[in-house]
Order: sequence, then C-alpha cells, then structure tokens
Amino acid sequence: MSNHSKIPLNRETIENTSQYPIKVLQFGEGNFLRAFVDFAFYQLNRDLNFNAGVVVIQPLPGGMVDRIEKQDGLYTLFLNGIKNGQKIQDIYLIDNIVKCVNPYQDFNAYLELATLESLEFVISNTTEAGIEFVEIDTLLNTPQKSFPAKLTAFLYKRYNHFKGDSSKGLTVIPCELINNNADTLKSILIQYSQLWHLETEFEDWLNQACSFHNTLVDRIVPGYPKDHIEEYNNQLIYQDDLLVTAEPFFLWIIEGDEKLKAKLPFHKIDLDVKIVADMQPYRTRKVRILNGAHTAMVPLSIMYGNETVRETLENDFTGMFVSKLIFDEINPTLHMDKDELFQFSNEVLDRFRNPFIKHLLSDIALNSISKFKVRVLPSMLEYLKNNQKLPVYLTFSMACLIRFYKGDWQGKMLPIKDTPDIVNFFVETWKSENLSQIVTTLLGNIDFWESDLNQVVGLKDALVLALQEIETNGLVAGFTNFNKQLA
Repeated sequence: MSNHSKIPLNRETIENTSQYPIKVLQFGEGNFLRAFVDFAFYQLNRDLNFNAGVVVIQPLPGGMVDRIEKQDGLYTLFLNGIKNGQKIQDIYLIDNIVKCVNPYQDFNAYLELATLESLEFVISNTTEAGIEFVEIDTLLNTPQKSFPAKLTAFLYKRYNHFKGDSSKGLTVIPCELINNNADTLKSILIQYSQLWHLETEFEDWLNQACSFHNTLVDRIVPGYPKDHIEEYNNQLIYQDDLLVTAEPFFLWIIEGDEKLKAKLPFHKIDLDVKIVADMQPYRTRKVRILNGAHTAMVPLSIMYGNETVRETLENDFTGMFVSKLIFDEINPTLHMDKDELFQFSNEVLDRFRNPFIKHLLSDIALNSISKFKVRVLPSMLEYLKNNQKLPVYLTFSMACLIRFYKGDWQGKMLPIKDTPDIVNFFVETWKSENLSQIVTTLLGNIDFWESDLNQVVGLKDALVLALQEIETNGLVAGFTNFNKQLA
C-alpha cells in the first residue's frame, strides 16, 4: 500500500483509542521516553485499567510536540530483537499521550496543568545536561532556561493553587542517565526555592508532600528507522510519521517503598520494573556486565577483524571470549542473587546478538581508557581479591586495550577515539621497544586509573606476557598460550 493511499493516524481514523485523564507530566518527547516510559504506562493501562494519560512538555525551544499533536499523540512502537534465542517483532499502537504543551509558546498553558486534580507523576528525560542549575533563571522571566527551574515554577504554582495541601504533592521520577538523578534534581529545586526567596513552607511541601525517586533505565532505542521506513510502513494500514523502534529488553529500576508500589503497581504486570530500596547493586550489575563486556570486547574484536557487536558474539573465538569473561570472571564478583545474574547475563548476550541493531565496535571505542577504569578494572581487582589470582580473560582484554592504543595492527590503522592528551601519551609510550617499560609507564599513569596499578600483584608481568604472545603469535594462539601460562 503506498503512503498516499493510507489513512492518516489520528483518533478519528483509528477507533477504540482511549482518552485518559492526565496523571503523568512528562518533560521530553523524544524516542526514548516514547519507547520506554510511555510504553510502560501503556502496559499499565492495558493490563490493569490504570487510566493514566500523559501530557508531554517540550523541554527545549526546538522540539516536536506539533508533530505529536498532529497525530493526536498516537504512534507505533516496533520491538525488534532476540528473546530466548528467537527472533521477534512485536507492534504496539501507543495511545496514552493525550496532550502536548510547548511552554515556549504558551507558558500559562503549562502552568495551568499544575492545577489538575488528576495529576500524580512527573517524568523527565532531558539528557544528562538537562538537570542543571542556571543562576540567571528567575520565577518571573518565563519560560525559564533550565528544566529544574521550570519544574520549580510548576510545583510552586501547584503548591499555591492547592494552598499547600499535602495530598497534592507529586511523585517525581527522572530518567536522565546520571547516578542519583532524583536526589540531584531535588537539590536543585531547593536551590531555586532559596534563590527566589520562596516561602519556607513551600520547601517543606517539596520535602514532605512530594517524593523523588532515583532510577536506572535500560533499553536500546534506535528510534525512527529512516533507512528502512518503507519496510516498516508496509506493515501498517495508516501513515505514521512518528513510529519508533526499540529492542524487546526492558529494565526500569526505581528507588522506592511500599507506598510507591501501591501507586505504581508494575509488580502486577509482565514488565521488568523493580521498585527497590537501593538501586546501586543494579547499577553496578549493568555497568560491570553490559557496559563492561562492551568495553572489554572492543580492542580484541576490532583487532580480530570484526566490525559489530553481533559479529563478535557470532564468531567462535570472540563469542567464547565474551561469554567466559562475563560468566566466569565478572559475575562471581557481584554480590547479587546468582540466578538473577545468570538471567541478566543471558539477556545481555541476546541483546548483543540483535540482528535489528547494527552496533559498530568503532562507536563503542570512544574514550575506552576512562570506560575501562570504571567498567572493567573494578571486576579485575575484585576477582584478584577473591581468588588470589588474576582473571585470564579480563587481563588479556586489558593487554588488547594497551596494544589497541598503539594505533595500528597488521598494517591497518585502528579507530582510536579519545582525548588528545591520552592519545599522545600512548604515542610517546609506544616509542619504546621495551614491553616491560611500556607497561610500567602505562600502569603508573594515575590520571588514567586513579592509582598506580604497578602495585597490583602480578598485573605488570601478566600484561607483558600477554603482549608478547599477541605480537608473536596473534590473538587466538596468543590467548591460548597466555591462558595456559596464567592458569
């Protein structure tokens, strides 16, 4: 069916779409929120009659709420990927966005939302840079530049409208990718309250009537599939200019208590939303397993000749390497339920194999030194502490990282993407022909690792051995020999 002959997507042409009361104020209209948060509330509405409508607030002057309004908030979500080894594609028509507001065009319409009796939740994803304090923002100069300033003005309007009624506080759940996102956001709201000389009673209302919940979000959302749009549109009877693609995997960790579970009964539906007292173990799990495996695989896999994460997993040698690295060396260092770790790790490998996502290793190579320090090194040191010996796969991956930053391999330039000072340090260090001296210099760079890694028992000698094997025998035979000698 050609696009010209398709019906437009709106609530008149598509029957049986619901008009829900507004319960959710959402800062952000991008692909991630629509494929993650709006999908989650859609599931609550569908499975539990949660009856929650979303009003979308455009967070920046340039945005897309006009396009969302044109389709009456409707859009299609395609979930594409691998689940339990099987290729799947699920299609949903998401219908819970009921209103959009652009505060840059009509700030009063934005503030009026604060008077809604039905409003319960505030959700945001304004990027990591969005949760910031901008000192020039005032209560009267509208719209304020920063998201926290706009939210302070909104909550102050609600506080005044309902005369400080403690039952009218809101549940604030930010999704920005910074640790302790809600704590950070709340502290900035308090800053604005004090900067603007608002009543201390308002600050009390923020602290006591409103609740703020740190989160961890995890779902890969490629977004609008512009290179394959005809293929997607051919599966629809209507023309959708806002369709979005995502992987099936979904994980939302929210810090909260039984009160929050009662407000958000995700535990009653089949969606992996965990409301927990402390999200940090889950954050550590994601950083060490998902992000750590990504970072550890890149130098080895690129030098081996792979281009994507999927190729890495499907190759016998590199696939085995990544799997052993996760299950044998990273997982034992994490203090969590072993069955949960096993399930999460298998889901990670399914995600890595997703044929719908072309995840280039060269893209993941960005800033590999700082990533290795945060994502991989802690697993190495914890393994050594627990076992009194170095982990074979993680140590070899560090040797590959050092070799990768030399800049070339078997006559080809490698895609190093890092800061000039880090790149130049490696250039200078690799001018030496003495591997022991090279490794000593690199391990001793406290700017890289925040400590002198020459003090880690056996690490220098193991890396020198691995590098000798890589140079002499290549990656596969070199690793086999290294494994025998280190085991």
